[in-house]
Amino acid sequence: MIPFVLTKLFRHSWMNGKKGKSMTINMWVNGEEYVAHCEKTIGVENPATGKVVDQLALADKHCLDHVVEIARNAQKEWGRTALAKRVDIMFKFRQLVIEHQDEIADAIVREGGKTHGDALGEIARGRETIDFACGINAALKGEFTDQASTGVDVHTLRQPVGVVAGICPFNFPAMVPMWMHPVALATGNAFILKVASVVPSASLIIARLYKEAGLPDGLFNVIAGDRTLVTDILTHPGIDAISFVGSTPVAHIVQDTGVAHGKRVQALGGANNHAIVMPDADVEFAAQHISAGAFGAAGQRCMALPVIVAVGGVEEKLVPAIKARAEKIVVGPGTDPASEMGPVITRSSQERIAKWIDEAEAKGANIVLDGRGYRPEGEEYADGFWLAPTIIDNVDRDLSVYCEEVFGPVLVVVHADTYEEAIEIVNSSEFGNGSAIFTSDGDTARHFVVDVEAGMVGVNVPIPVPVAYYSFGGWKESLLGDTHIHGPEGVRFYTKAKVVTTRWPKRGEKVGYVGMNFPTNA
Repeated sequence: MIPFVLTKLFRHSWMNGKKGKSMTINMWVNGEEYVAHCEKTIGVENPATGKVVDQLALADKHCLDHVVEIARNAQKEWGRTALAKRVDIMFKFRQLVIEHQDEIADAIVREGGKTHGDALGEIARGRETIDFACGINAALKGEFTDQASTGVDVHTLRQPVGVVAGICPFNFPAMVPMWMHPVALATGNAFILKVASVVPSASLIIARLYKEAGLPDGLFNVIAGDRTLVTDILTHPGIDAISFVGSTPVAHIVQDTGVAHGKRVQALGGANNHAIVMPDADVEFAAQHISAGAFGAAGQRCMALPVIVAVGGVEEKLVPAIKARAEKIVVGPGTDPASEMGPVITRSSQERIAKWIDEAEAKGANIVLDGRGYRPEGEEYADGFWLAPTIIDNVDRDLSVYCEEVFGPVLVVVHADTYEEAIEIVNSSEFGNGSAIFTSDGDTARHFVVDVEAGMVGVNVPIPVPVAYYSFGGWKESLLGDTHIHGPEGVRFYTKAKVVTTRWPKRGEKVGYVGMNFPTNA
């Protein structure tokens, strides 16, 4: 159980923050709150108000060295701990996450700007990975061959890689780290989580829940830092593997630097997901789901749906239907139960997205629905990072709002005459995270599933995020390396395979002549 003094301290600080009093958010190392020697901090903003609500303590190289040493020492025993014990802790942790989900969601709302319902949704999807980790004993089963050669048996096993670092984005403060740490810990590793500096608190709550579940100290650690710290993580000799989710340019740096320093790396990059809407699609059905996919979480999802390829004139009915749904979306602070969409994460994001909309408008695109300049009621939200749902039709494909990852509540519509033209547009994107098609024709859907160059595909499903016992990952610039995250591929990433060949000579058996030729399996 968590020592009472720590629990009380954390809750007191959290309540002070909710009342508007700033606090310093510290790291979590070796099973307790950790105050680093480095005195550098960064402000944590509430996107709904635009105000700094807390200060986050940042780690330096000295702190990282300390954390890695603790993690390596803790992992040595954890890697030899019985699977039954690891699974028991995971079951307890799962229950604690359920019991504290509102507390975690409140942290996400306050720092990330999401609605409470959306925050609960990401916790639920993250918990699917915990569910998978609760059955990790089945996922770690090896293989056995009796009498592979005369008197020789062969079996396989998977062992932990050691110390794993997770570098996570802001948009899913609970879910994306949960795609990593439950599988990493259940397979016997120690985990160091480098949180996104704008949304640190959810992971600190998770750290305390791991403590209460009985996870030994030193196995789950939470730190924050700047680009220098990321470089230190990528080059640190005591870190064996790195899981990264973020933008493609940074993913390239993570991949290149990590591999160059002998680390196992999975680096998930950006996305610009397209959905084809065929003329035979149920327009109202498609419009409802496209609106949710484009504007949910203010479009700040790597599996958001920012581009629609309308085929054969379907845009004439489709675009007005999407607009009608988007106009009804209630945009406001996540603390308001009526809100369906919150602000974007930072003022720089707001300004960048607005600039790209301006550019599209100047180049002749049709602004069907304009979210620029929106503000919810209430003086306290006047300086928030607001941008309402925006729909842009007839967009040139060389515009930033089309070819870049917008990561905001903007839906772009481009046109195609045929399925063949549409699939060419989709596949021309440098990204290949996810893609979808809306159609009533099974033959077209079957062709699309094969033709599309994307790692995750939806048929009448706008956001085809796999359940956690499958694996998540894209193609092309959306995934560097060949291992997807969580599920079976996550197990393979966080473990090393070993093949054992065994012979037991009969007691008293006389050893004959052993030749020098390469042994055969006779």
